[in-house]
Amino acid sequence: MNPPINTPTPPSDKLPAGTLLESHLHSLPLLARGKVRDNYAVGADRILMVASDRISAFDVVMGQPIPGKGVLLTRMALFWFDKLAHIVPNHLTGEAPEGVVAADEVAQVAGRSMLVKRLRPLPLEAVVRGYLAGSGWKEYQHDGTVCGVPLPPGLHNASRLPEPIFTPATKAAMGDHDENISYAQLCTLIDPALADKVRSIAIRLYAEAAAFALTRGIIIADTKFEFGLDEQDRLVLMDEILTPDSSRFWPLDTYQEGGNPPSFDKQFLRDWLETATVDGKPWDKRAPAPALPLGIAEASASRYQAALTMLTSQGEEKDGGEVTRRS
Repeated sequence: MNPPINTPTPPSDKLPAGTLLESHLHSLPLLARGKVRDNYAVGADRILMVASDRISAFDVVMGQPIPGKGVLLTRMALFWFDKLAHIVPNHLTGEAPEGVVAADEVAQVAGRSMLVKRLRPLPLEAVVRGYLAGSGWKEYQHDGTVCGVPLPPGLHNASRLPEPIFTPATKAAMGDHDENISYAQLCTLIDPALADKVRSIAIRLYAEAAAFALTRGIIIADTKFEFGLDEQDRLVLMDEILTPDSSRFWPLDTYQEGGNPPSFDKQFLRDWLETATVDGKPWDKRAPAPALPLGIAEASASRYQAALTMLTSQGEEKDGGEVTRRS
């Protein structure tokens, strides 16, 4: 199966040591290459998820990697899976990924992989928003809603919402855009009782994670979760969770309403791409993507590292009980 990279990529011998643009395992059958992860079958009941250093924006995978990104994503996802395990079961098996590959493949999976249970994925992205941002802010300005959910008047870009809201989306195929859907539409895709369970658990996951992150100086503006069903039809949290790839992370100490806050996530890359050109013309957000300058890749990596360090450090916690609104 071909990787989803449609931009000229650097030769492997030109990449920084330890960088993984894509994995190549001969000991396991490849199931799929996603925007970031390469998934391999481990028997009939497990999957080896290898987080590469690829990065995507506007649903296009960049041709240049972000060195060390896959390791950072894996460490952050494992941190959150452990912290939130009391809310809902997750797909981790607890087994070492290095134990299911050949000896000459260990370097490709060490530190950047998860060995997980094979589930029946639900056909949705469980998006939870705690702040107005991105497409939600655009819709609110026009309709006073976010994904059809009515919100009070007078909110601004980056405003904290009165309560977190659940705004599901369909999970798009590679290269396509996720499509926001209403809760009523979700109930036509999955059983209404299951939809209600997904909504309540997703909001609880977000609320607990966001409250903790505030104590570490990070605002989680929004995020998305994915769920599947196991053989007993139990709901299980899967894929990655609460990383800068799947969330908006804002520094608490520079947060202000009324604009786009600085971020620890992919927004830095998106902002650069908005100004980038291909063949002398503004990039049209279709492959091939503009080549990333080294400085952009390094700055992106440093933002991911900063978020991980702040969240997982054992230093003194900050008072994040109340977000100050400044404009």
